[in-house]
Amino acid sequence: MEAPLLRVDRLVTVFPSDRGPVAVVDGVSLEIRAGEVVALVGESGCGKSMTALSLLRLVPPPGRIASGRIEVAGEDVLALPVSALRRLRGRQIAMIFQEPGTSLNPVLTAGAQVTEAIRLHERVSRAAARARVVALFEQVGIPDPRERLDAYPHQLSGGMKQRVMIAMALAARPRLLIADEPTTALDVTIQAQILELLHELRRELGMAILLISHDFGVVNALADRVAVMYAGQIVEQGTRPELLASARHPYTAGLLRAMPARAVRGTRLAEIPGTVPSPAARPPGCRFATRCPLAFEPCATIDPAWTALGATHATRCHAVAEGRA
Repeated sequence: MEAPLLRVDRLVTVFPSDRGPVAVVDGVSLEIRAGEVVALVGESGCGKSMTALSLLRLVPPPGRIASGRIEVAGEDVLALPVSALRRLRGRQIAMIFQEPGTSLNPVLTAGAQVTEAIRLHERVSRAAARARVVALFEQVGIPDPRERLDAYPHQLSGGMKQRVMIAMALAARPRLLIADEPTTALDVTIQAQILELLHELRRELGMAILLISHDFGVVNALADRVAVMYAGQIVEQGTRPELLASARHPYTAGLLRAMPARAVRGTRLAEIPGTVPSPAARPPGCRFATRCPLAFEPCATIDPAWTALGATHATRCHAVAEGRA
């Protein structure tokens, strides 16, 4: 089998606190192969975005990557000097950040920002780079691409800003695209258009995608495999059909029950009681135990190990391991 394009092994990212370093990302392992879409799913605050930033070594200070290994196309990302890391960002791996309205520079035109991204990685003239930007804008579905070159972010709709961000991420033709909540701030119609665009880009370019989301509806539209994250850890992973049809971890099952598409008309949406614990106040044992309807004696004291449910499906749950779920 072909080696993974991305391999993450026991990644730990910490931030300082009054109690010492606190792990926001805690032992995450993940693989993505060329052309594959893997979704990282969970509630806000569970560590998804910090995992993505860690992959690019963009953890904001005073945070730091404390341990683990990240490989992209066989290169040890954590060992790369800054010059090599800059080449890797954009060429091998690129990211669409949340909230395009705040990610774009308000004092530069859309065309100037994408032109800059191209010239950062390639020795081409400004005119040649601008011609590439027109082609990129057309590729991501921006109407009247030549006119949009000179538009400032405030002159673009939310959907257009997101398309500019995608064009910028594609500027150096990366092999892996990280899409961090790419549709969160958009209305339903534009969400569908952006998801279809990502699907087309994956098919046309053979690009792998790490899709970060809290919405299983988005995941269902795009992902091949799914990793469910809770309180800094991955608690279940498998193919999309496996998780949608036979989720075993109580947290995954709760997220699926909360999908509007699964609600019975006229009834209240299901919800998971409580909130994700803060990294500095996580309970011992299983981190979901205080919210879990299946919790029993070992859950409060013992961190569950992985239980294999098949060749591609596994979960971390005492109830599953002992046949209670």
